[in-house]
Amino acid sequence: MTIDPVCGKFVIERKAKATAFYKGRLFYFCSQKDRDRFDADPEVYAAKVKGGALTLGVMGAASGEFTPEVLKAAFDLGAAAARKGLVVVTGAAPGLPWESARGAQSEGGLSVGVSPALSLDEHLNYYKSPADHFDVMIYTGSGLMGREIVNIRSSDMVAIINGHSGTLGEFSIAYDEAKLIGVVEGSGGIADTIPDLVKAINKDTGALIVYEADPERLIDRLIDEYMQGHFRHPSILVQDDYEKKGGRRLRQSVG
Repeated sequence: MTIDPVCGKFVIERKAKATAFYKGRLFYFCSQKDRDRFDADPEVYAAKVKGGALTLGVMGAASGEFTPEVLKAAFDLGAAAARKGLVVVTGAAPGLPWESARGAQSEGGLSVGVSPALSLDEHLNYYKSPADHFDVMIYTGSGLMGREIVNIRSSDMVAIINGHSGTLGEFSIAYDEAKLIGVVEGSGGIADTIPDLVKAINKDTGALIVYEADPERLIDRLIDEYMQGHFRHPSILVQDDYEKKGGRRLRQSVG
C-alpha cells in the first residue's frame, strides 16, 4: 500500500486507477484526474511520497568469450537504466553483469550486487568475483544457485543478455514467478534461445517477455509495460479478478 501524492489517500498499488513514472519511481493514483495534476507539477507532488526506485535485474554470462558488441550492449543496458533512474541489480559477478554495473555507475546510477558469498573475503577469494562498481553489496551466503532467487525477487523487471546455465536458471525463476522480462536480441547464449524455450515450456505463468536488440529501447519498453499494467502483478502469489476468471496473462511483446 502506498499514498496517492496528489489526494493523500492510501491506494493499493495493483488496484491504482493510474500511474506515473518520474525519476526512477512509479507513483500510483486513485484517479486519472490526480495523475493529470501530478503531470502538471511532478516536483511538488513527488516529494510527498517516499517510495523507492524501481529495480532492473541484469542477468547474463559471467565468463566466456564476448564480442565487443555484446560487452557494449551490457554496459549500455546499465547506463540506460541509470539514466531513467532505475536501480541496477546484478549477481555481483564478472563478465556481463559487471559491465552493466559499470554502465550504471557511469551515469551516476545506483548499482546493487547480490553475492553468493558470506563475506567480502569469500566473494573476492573463493568466488573470484569483483567488488568494484557496486554501491551496495548483499552477502547471501547461499551459493551461486541460491543467489539467483534473491536476484530475481529483488528485481521489478529482469533483463537477459547472452548467458549460460546460470542465466538459464535466473530466466526460469523469473518466468515461473510472472516477472516482466526483457531479452537483448542478438546477444547470443541463452538470450537467443528464449523464444524456443518458451514454446517448449508451454506454461502460462503470467510472465511478459519483451524482445529488443537496442538496450536503451529495451529499457524504455520495459518501463512502459510495467507502467501500463505489469505493476498489477508484483508476485505470482497475487491473483486479480482477471486471473480468477481464467484469463490468460502470458504475453510476448515483439515491438
